[in-house]
Amino acid sequence: MTATTDGSTGAPPSRADPVTVTTPAGLTGRPPGDGSAGLREAAALAARRATDLLLATQDAEGWWKGDLETNVTMDAEDLLLRRFLGILDEETAHAAALFVRGRQREDGTWATFHGGPADLSTTVEAYVALRLAGDTPDAPHMARAAAWIRAQGGIAATRVFTRIWLALFGWWRWQDLPELPPEMLFLPKWFPLNIYDFGCWARQTIVPLTVVSAKRPVRPAPFPLDELRAGPAGRTPAPPASAAGWDGFFQRVDSALRRYRKVAPAPLRRAAMNAAARWIVERQENDGCWGGIQPPHVYSLIALHLLGYDLGHPVMRAGVEALDRFAVRREDGSRMIEACQSPVWDTCLAVIALADAGLPADHPQLVKAADWMLGEQVVRPGDWSVRRPGLPPGGWAFEFHNDNYPDMDDTAEVVLALRRVAHHDPQRVEHAVARGVRWNLGMQSAGGGWGAFDADNTGALPNRLPFCDFGEVVDPPSADVTAHVVEMLAVEGRADDPRTRRGVDWLLREQEPDGSWFGRWGVNYLYGTGSAVPALIAAGLPAGHQAVRRAVAWLRSVQNADGGWGEDLRSYREPGRWAGRGDSTASQTGWALMALLAAGERGSEAVERGVAWLVATQREDGGWDEPQFTGTGFPWDFSINYHLYRQVFPLTALGRYLNGEPFAAKAR
Repeated sequence: MTATTDGSTGAPPSRADPVTVTTPAGLTGRPPGDGSAGLREAAALAARRATDLLLATQDAEGWWKGDLETNVTMDAEDLLLRRFLGILDEETAHAAALFVRGRQREDGTWATFHGGPADLSTTVEAYVALRLAGDTPDAPHMARAAAWIRAQGGIAATRVFTRIWLALFGWWRWQDLPELPPEMLFLPKWFPLNIYDFGCWARQTIVPLTVVSAKRPVRPAPFPLDELRAGPAGRTPAPPASAAGWDGFFQRVDSALRRYRKVAPAPLRRAAMNAAARWIVERQENDGCWGGIQPPHVYSLIALHLLGYDLGHPVMRAGVEALDRFAVRREDGSRMIEACQSPVWDTCLAVIALADAGLPADHPQLVKAADWMLGEQVVRPGDWSVRRPGLPPGGWAFEFHNDNYPDMDDTAEVVLALRRVAHHDPQRVEHAVARGVRWNLGMQSAGGGWGAFDADNTGALPNRLPFCDFGEVVDPPSADVTAHVVEMLAVEGRADDPRTRRGVDWLLREQEPDGSWFGRWGVNYLYGTGSAVPALIAAGLPAGHQAVRRAVAWLRSVQNADGGWGEDLRSYREPGRWAGRGDSTASQTGWALMALLAAGERGSEAVERGVAWLVATQREDGGWDEPQFTGTGFPWDFSINYHLYRQVFPLTALGRYLNGEPFAAKAR
């Protein structure tokens, strides 16, 4: 493997040279025999160790939550927000700088995921954060970063969201950013580009940004950023594109909005900004955050502050206090900001892993986890009801507090987790499960699949906006979410329900020519395939079905020489080179094994080599090391290292290898 100058790897790992892996039981990465007794013994020991570690990390209230690591833009934007609001203190700046500085590479850059290529916008935001913390431009690490930034085109070449943050302090001109008028809140729900055409994460971000765009605030810059400029202070206007294409169309729309800004009726603009303020305040969660995620949180605070909400206002006070709940204090004194927190997701996955590994269904810690999950069910309507107005609520969200945006994925997995627990109040469980199943069924999209947060959120226009140059802004159905819902429906005895069959048909249509499935919320084809195969088997497809056999053949073809599986995030950009390719990881090996085991491959060489890899790489404390990012916020653009993934998915795979498939006889 060749390393490039930006610290990334230039090519997928080779599978040509087999690597022998020695397990604690003396086995190798190519263990002989069907159901080798030695391998089973080693796998059982590994499962016990992993179970003990997972049980020891449960919170007293019943939940699990691993750190959710993304990239240093979260930390940089936290400092910029605090500077904008006038609440940045020296201790916070110092702790954040320790973390940001610790993620810088030798060439002066920052990446968005472990081992990934340097990213310009991330590097600019990290550099500015360190300047805010007191690092000087002539320091060697800062000079290296600035030189690289200039070589890439400087701040003029960064994404729109980075330039918005710079514009707040006069480092970029507001007139060189796309217009985003608050009057768009008045567009009716049937009109193109109304706010409900956007995915919930984009919608929550865009509404406050319309206020910021209208107000165009500029705080006094604490220092110049001339060292990051590779040309003029502003952006050179792009040449007019053809009116026949979308680029040309939106260029002309933006020009029209700029003209409208000059003549916008003051009463209408005030009414629009007041409507935005009401919309924002109504969606603040009980803990003070917005949607449980960073972007709407920070932009909502800025927007409300610009509209006259002082820091003592209850809404602002709760929002500012919530910022610190997203900070993870580390042993070295550094401070990492989580873009989101994942307790519901982590808890249901932990329960599934522990139960499948053989923990008794009435184990007190499983019952406590079930109690906590039952208390997290969302029982009031949210924005999802705009497209499903008559549907009763009943889903689960991802975070501690996010009653506006439950999601289909968490709901399906929570139901699957609850079905593994012998709860002392079965009627309560039945009632909660029935509401969750009804809500998931009602959120099916027209084509038969399921998105994450909304039904039929499939518009093509939002992603074409010049403002939307960072990540997905719509929420169409995906194979991984659809698979989890189909699996849950099958376990609930609804495998023959017409809606389940439509989901199965959708999955079969979405299978890639090579036999894999695309992974929207996990990296990538390994996640999609690891989700789809168990669901299809649970829904009644025989293991000999051609779709299942093609998936098995693909998984065998991408197994690493060491026995594990891994996939780099570059598969989102270059699937031909990177699909199913990357250094072996515990979570991705778990996904591959879950698919193969569901397909009846328990005694196969591929499965035994994969299990042997998990056994061999387990730490003595029962965990696995996994610096790689295997979670996805936006494919390629925003990547996640879920610190609990390295624990729950290997344990699930080991448990199913040892104990067989859960619900095997119940699915139909």
